[in-house]
Amino acid sequence: MEKRLTKLAPSILAADFSRLGEQVSLIERAGAHLVHVDIMDGHFVPNISFGAAVMKSLEGKTNLPFDVHLMIENPDQYAPEFVTPNTEYITVHQEACTHLCRSIQNIKALGVKVGVALNPATPESVLEYVLADIDLVLVMSVNPGFGGQKFLSSALDKVRALSALREETGLSFEIEIDGGITLDNVRQAEDAGASLIVAGSSVFGAPDIEKRVKEFLAW
Repeated sequence: MEKRLTKLAPSILAADFSRLGEQVSLIERAGAHLVHVDIMDGHFVPNISFGAAVMKSLEGKTNLPFDVHLMIENPDQYAPEFVTPNTEYITVHQEACTHLCRSIQNIKALGVKVGVALNPATPESVLEYVLADIDLVLVMSVNPGFGGQKFLSSALDKVRALSALREETGLSFEIEIDGGITLDNVRQAEDAGASLIVAGSSVFGAPDIEKRVKEFLAW
């Protein structure tokens, strides 16, 4: 099987918001592939992050695509707010969508790629009937809501299962992993089949952000 390019999407949830534009420029200069945008509403997850206005403040300041992760209730209502010229993916949670097929089609109609995220306790089998319609599966390797949590190694089994399913079906969806990713475990995630890596605290919490991005990319 041909090896897939592994891409890095640093999460701005862990950035210094007083220097957001500057820090996004640093990750872009260092070679990051996307900007991961974590949106939390305080209902679906026990934390509030920021809204579309903060993400849109980066328009014109970066050429990196936006990888939008909606950890919110009623994602159909709010997804249109996150469509910009930079937006590549909008990902919703399977657990937050009463009618997942409808949510997928609604996002596709916005002209962006669509992803579906799975919480740690949600099996990949729930996506059986939608895999052919989505561009990305996001495997949560922490319980969503807060940055800086410890990596749940059980997520690797889910990544492996999705990777095998992708090969078996001939589909081309990306497998993204998010939560507790560090230089110590990123190789495991890649070897399991993850093709898109989200890293927050381990990138933006580093003394030298550019150097840390380059360390991630030196796999």
